[in-house]
Amino acid sequence: MTRRSPFRVPVALTAASAALLTLSGCMTVHGEREMLPAVSKDEAATALQQFVDGFNTSNSKLDPKVNPTYETDSLLAVDQALTKAGHAVSPQGNPEFPPLKLTNPTFTVPKQAGWPKVFLADAVSNRSNARWFLVFTRNAVGAQWKASYLSSLTDDEIPQFKTDQDGFAEVVPADAKGSGLKVAPGELGEAYAAYLNTGKGDTFAPGPHTDRWRALRERQGRQPGSRIQYEDQASTYAPVALRTKDGGALVFFSTYYHQQKTVSEGSRISIGPELKGIMDGPAKPSSRMTFTTLSEQVVKVPAAGADGKVGVLHRLEAKTSAKSL
Repeated sequence: MTRRSPFRVPVALTAASAALLTLSGCMTVHGEREMLPAVSKDEAATALQQFVDGFNTSNSKLDPKVNPTYETDSLLAVDQALTKAGHAVSPQGNPEFPPLKLTNPTFTVPKQAGWPKVFLADAVSNRSNARWFLVFTRNAVGAQWKASYLSSLTDDEIPQFKTDQDGFAEVVPADAKGSGLKVAPGELGEAYAAYLNTGKGDTFAPGPHTDRWRALRERQGRQPGSRIQYEDQASTYAPVALRTKDGGALVFFSTYYHQQKTVSEGSRISIGPELKGIMDGPAKPSSRMTFTTLSEQVVKVPAAGADGKVGVLHRLEAKTSAKSL
């Protein structure tokens, strides 16, 4: 498929931005009011390298204090839980961890007014043949850009983003009024959780993260001597959506799902060392346990009035807590 052009820094000043020039010849940037590029090319490249460096450090040292230095929001919750689990298994760290490398990056940068600001980076990962997509965000001038969502997409899943004449993308509002989508970004978490809880509705397309995942849960939830109950809910982490050329959007959002596992009387649930890193309370032998998992999704949402359903392209998840009852 045709790849979009890498991010370009526009040379010409708009009338609005030219009006911000002070008498001294310096530019005053009012990012809270003006529609300005969220990030420069150099800043975006630096943020991506900081992610790679932080990722390699946290996974080799298995130190959960490293994760907040380069991640935030739902990705921080997912990766920090994984780091805690890894530390419980290997407190000395993992010096043999093969370093992550991201090459051939592309940056999809929107113009935005106000905060937070976001941009999307994607690059070839040495972990697979797919490209890693990372949403970066920050809440103020001078704050560090940190990754809030991570997904992996194959070439046939990568959409073409809508851009203006200077190559800048468009952020889709979270609310239904301004989104122009079949499902507003701010409503996706509730809609996805409701579907997984009930199986009702035709909002989501069939696939490994919808009807097939429900079927897998059903099989796993009714094993001899064991039962698992599931409950899904939307998270409070803000979604990020970028408009695609067809009027739809690529949307990143997250949800929780809770499990209660019960085994037959006289049996006990095995608590492996990885679970001990995320235990809420003592890791005592028990016939009942609860687990909370945070799941990040990236979906393709059709435009309002268009044919098609919401397609879940990728999920990234981690158990964030476990408790013996």
